[in-house]
Amino acid sequence: MENPQKHVHVLQHHDCENLGTIAQALQNAGVSPRYTRTFEGQPVPKQMGDTVGLIIMGGPQSVYEQKKFSYLRDELHLIEKAIQQAKPVLGICLGSQLLASALGASVYPARQKEIGWNRVTLTDIAAIDPLFAGVPKSFTALHWHGDIFDLPRGAASLASSALTAHQGFRYGKNAYGLLFHIEVTLPQVRKMVETFSGELQAAGLNGAAIILNAHTHLGQIQKIGQGVFARWVAQL
Repeated sequence: MENPQKHVHVLQHHDCENLGTIAQALQNAGVSPRYTRTFEGQPVPKQMGDTVGLIIMGGPQSVYEQKKFSYLRDELHLIEKAIQQAKPVLGICLGSQLLASALGASVYPARQKEIGWNRVTLTDIAAIDPLFAGVPKSFTALHWHGDIFDLPRGAASLASSALTAHQGFRYGKNAYGLLFHIEVTLPQVRKMVETFSGELQAAGLNGAAIILNAHTHLGQIQKIGQGVFARWVAQL
């Protein structure tokens, strides 16, 4: 008798902020994504059900905009359910902010938006972390956020950048929040630059330069992401 198909729940907030290379890690492990696309008005489930884990992707929304985006409250409830049931959680960018908030930490606007290719430095704890052990101490990742979070109580800090003290954390054994992007593909970067061109213009940033620099940095972060995401998926 064949093993039953595993499903992981994916909360997606914008069409251009998709799973990226996480999708390949899931496929390699025989795990299928089950999407809730809130930007299309799809309701967030109240329970994890038979899904074996939860992935929360990025988006232009802010955690503290729950009156404007009421589904964020439902997402926080689902994250709490996943944590209570000890199911693996992976939050990317906005997803990491939602995870931090669900764990009781404050999320708030940074003094300066961090957008573009900037260095990430891993902590000593990351060197022995189940996902990040063996990853270079410092590497360049894509950043695209205006909000930051305090480190949740009881969480282990995994990474920082020059602008942001908390770029990544682990809570418990299998809940991870990554503010930076190591899942992106070149088409994804191009789409983000196109979609959020107004934000780039307001920040005085060059979208063409972000795309050009992607050719330099994507190779390394995709190699890093391949290992990190494969190890996360192995927990499912």
